[in-house]
Amino acid sequence: MNFGACILGSDGLRLSAGEKALYRDVDPFGFILFARNIDTADQVRALCDDFREAVGRDAPITLDQEGGRVQRIRAPLGREWLAPLDHVTRAGNGGERAMYLRYRLIADELRSLGIDSNCSPVLDVATAATHPFLRNRCYGSDVETVTRLGRAVADGLLDGGVLPVVKHMPGHGRATQDSHFDLPHVDVDLSVLENSDFAPFRALNDLPMGMTAHLVFEAVDDQPATLSNTMMALIRDQIGFGGFIMTDDISMKALRGSLGDVCRASIAAGCDAVLHCNGTLADRTEAALAAGEMGDASQARAMAALAARRPPVALDITAAEAELSALMQGQVYVG
Repeated sequence: MNFGACILGSDGLRLSAGEKALYRDVDPFGFILFARNIDTADQVRALCDDFREAVGRDAPITLDQEGGRVQRIRAPLGREWLAPLDHVTRAGNGGERAMYLRYRLIADELRSLGIDSNCSPVLDVATAATHPFLRNRCYGSDVETVTRLGRAVADGLLDGGVLPVVKHMPGHGRATQDSHFDLPHVDVDLSVLENSDFAPFRALNDLPMGMTAHLVFEAVDDQPATLSNTMMALIRDQIGFGGFIMTDDISMKALRGSLGDVCRASIAAGCDAVLHCNGTLADRTEAALAAGEMGDASQARAMAALAARRPPVALDITAAEAELSALMQGQVYVG
């Protein structure tokens, strides 16, 4: 039997009986955590155990731990981080190494809590018009910088035993609206998009997992990328991303229509799994049933993503912190 084509969350700090029953029945590929699910270290570990016991396997558990305002684990459970763009700006010429160390330390924090995936790197190329909800979550405003720093982020996570999820495919940087509330439209020639927005995703197309963008590229289709067969084919064929693809949160207001219809449309378009983040248990049930069971191609990509998990490379935490601190102060670290 294949996994359920969904990634689901939970209402609180531990699973309810209803949640356990649903997850046992639909066997979601994985789970996602939010601030509402986080209190103490022991509680987070117990909740992760609840998820995995419900499906009877070592299911991946992810969250958004970018730093700045998009950071689910906060002090005292983890370090407080600058927004990524602020971090990169402060590190200057040491930005690549600083981003590697930052996400290597984040991976260590997550693993200690039972979490083995992170929805990063953000490969969106910022522009002057990028909506504030996204702008300082980006790593830069040119392809080379975003690609180089994105690779450093992914390497830091993988070396820490955490699976990266690249987002937001195939590029959210030109969005001038917040897709949590509205559906952004991008009216730019395809040739421009291929050499700018799409380019970092093409350069990192070897990574195991990715997340779609809820926005319309008018040069490609009149449907948002998450629901567009044409755009999903472009991501697979032209960008060359062969990994596992989840939707961005399917409950975001950018997508119109009933929850079930949107879930079915995203799977039909070519997404491997629906990511459902916010809503009631009834909503999660509707999303899971609409998404159904993975097809064989999606199951193969899911298994390949799980196979990319590896034990952490040994890390001297004190030395890593000292080196990162020196980089952030424009100094040369001598270990």
